Amino acid sequence: MEIPVIKVLYIDDEAHNLTAFKASFRRVFSVFTAESAEQAGHILEQNDIHVILSDQRMPKMTGIEFFESILTKFPDPIRILITGYTDISAVIDAINRGQVYKYLTKPWNEDEVKNFITKAFEVYQLRKENVHLTEKLIDVNQKLELIARHAILS
Repeated sequence: MEIPVIKVLYIDDEAHNLTAFKASFRRVFSVFTAESAEQAGHILEQNDIHVILSDQRMPKMTGIEFFESILTKFPDPIRILITGYTDISAVIDAINRGQVYKYLTKPWNEDEVKNFITKAFEVYQLRKENVHLTEKLIDVNQKLELIARHAILS
């Protein structure tokens, strides 16, 4: 069985954080980086991203606002908010508005981030499999209903 490459997008307005993230995880994941929500949007349009990490405090748009803005167009990627500030209202907003899977603080622990990304990808895969199985179940159910109708009419 082939092990899938996990595609991760990290958004942060601080270039040195993007460089550090890419250096830390490029051998483990397929890493995409963006310095703004706008850049991130372009990356999402061109790539099938599995996990998105976003800094909370960025100019123009916070991480939560970014996650909220992509929910309808890109609902599948699992979202992780990462920030240098501990703000309980941001945590609540992240969960309620941005449907965030995890909330991490900077500076990050490499092993912890790697573990969270891997677990987030497992959630991504399970959701995809759930959709696939639901579609199969609906199809089989429709076929059974058709067979039952024919049996009743015969």
